[in-house]
Parts: sequence; structure tokens; C-alpha cells
Amino acid sequence: MKRDNLEVLISADKIQERIRELAAQISNDYRGRHVHLVGILKGSWVFLADLIRRLDLEVSVSFLGVASYGKGTKPSGEVKITLDLDDSIEGKDVLVVEDILDTGETFRYLQGVLGARQPRSLRSVVLLDKPARRNQPVHADYVGFTIPDAFVVGYGLDYAQKYRNLPDVCVLHPDQPK
Repeated sequence: MKRDNLEVLISADKIQERIRELAAQISNDYRGRHVHLVGILKGSWVFLADLIRRLDLEVSVSFLGVASYGKGTKPSGEVKITLDLDDSIEGKDVLVVEDILDTGETFRYLQGVLGARQPRSLRSVVLLDKPARRNQPVHADYVGFTIPDAFVVGYGLDYAQKYRNLPDVCVLHPDQPK
């Protein structure tokens, strides 16, 4: 795979180290409780897979497909559910697992949609937080890394369905000469 336009922002080793720390914190905070993880597709599945293996908790998992970017590098402004949950979250301790918190539009939308389904608790963990782009007053309960305002790919994140399989989080420079 060509990597000419990519710059490593967070190495695979640093990602794994931070996931171990997040898992320990989440396991401590939810000790003795069953936690239902809701992975937001498509970007979160790699992060969720690594996180769940390190949680010392009784867990269950479901996925919610949400789209807001399309094929560009800018949010479309429209958030839509592309795949709904296959089971109820009513009365459950729900932890939303998301790849990136950017403008906050998708995150705010998810809080409303999932909150209306009456979970016992609703918290969130994000691998990446990009506060410079925030236009909604939202925050994640657990954050892997705070990053600058750059378009990132890898470790589940994509650009037009490419780069999800990279082990690192990389900045994509699409206009850079090859």
C-alpha cells in the first residue's frame, strides 16, 4: 500500500499502551456491573476489538451504523443511522465506543438517539478527540488521545473506505505531491 501521503501521528505501540490504560480505568469504574458496549460503525470496530479483550468485566456488544462523512474529508452535516441495534439497551449500563470525536454533531445525535432508549447509564469512550473542530458542547467520558485538527486515517478510520487496515493513526495529506 502506498504511504506517500501519510504521516504517522500515533504509533501502533502507543495505541495499544493507551488501550490497556483505558481498559483498566473502565474495568475499575464498572466493577461488578455488566456493561453493554455499542460500537459505532464503521470506524470503531478495530478499537472496540482491542478494548474488549482487555476489559475485566462481564460485557455484551452490539453495533450501530452511523454515517456523516460520505466520501470526503469534511462532515456532510447530515447524520443518519445505517444499521440499528439488534437488541434493546433499556435498563443497561451502556458504553458507546467511537473512533473519533470531531465536530460533535454525530456524538450529540448519538446521545439523543441512545438516551431516548432509556439505558440505566450512558457513557462513552473515544480513541481520538479533536476539540479544535468542536461545534457542539459534548465530551467523551474516556479519551484515548487528544489530537490536532488534521484528517486522520488508520486503525479503523478511513478516507473513502481506504486505510482502515493501517496499524497506526496517520495524518492524510491528500494534496501533497506523490
